[in-house]
Amino acid sequence: MSEQVPENHHEVLSLISEISRAVRCCQQEAVFCENVTFSQFFILDTVARSGSLKLSELHKILSVDKSTTTRLVDPLVTQGLIVREKSSRDSRAVNLKLTKEGKSVRQRVWTCLSGFLDALESEIPKTKRAEVYDAVRTFLNATRNACAAKCNV
Repeated sequence: MSEQVPENHHEVLSLISEISRAVRCCQQEAVFCENVTFSQFFILDTVARSGSLKLSELHKILSVDKSTTTRLVDPLVTQGLIVREKSSRDSRAVNLKLTKEGKSVRQRVWTCLSGFLDALESEIPKTKRAEVYDAVRTFLNATRNACAAKCNV
């Protein structure tokens, strides 16, 4: 006996698949701009916005394995864009900070990225942008919550 799959399940699965394909350019490990990948730029930007960030906090923000976080950070350290510093409060903790060159590269990547973001934004009617961004945030939160519930079952 075969179960009927609700039509809305097909629609949701299709949306997830389409979103995944649409943002694939942001998930690739290829160099994006200024000799960093999109993921590495996200790390540079996240560290810059916090000033100093614990490696363990970055791991949570990225929602990836600790080894993956290290694998993404290592090239940034090698390139002299980020420094690792031992925490003065906890000898096991490592803080990440941008170097002067890291700040400069971050700014240049933002310049490079601006054209892409402008093009993306121009595809969304100005009068609907707030509504679209809110709907996407709602969908992402629902997806995260459903995934978290599925993993905790």
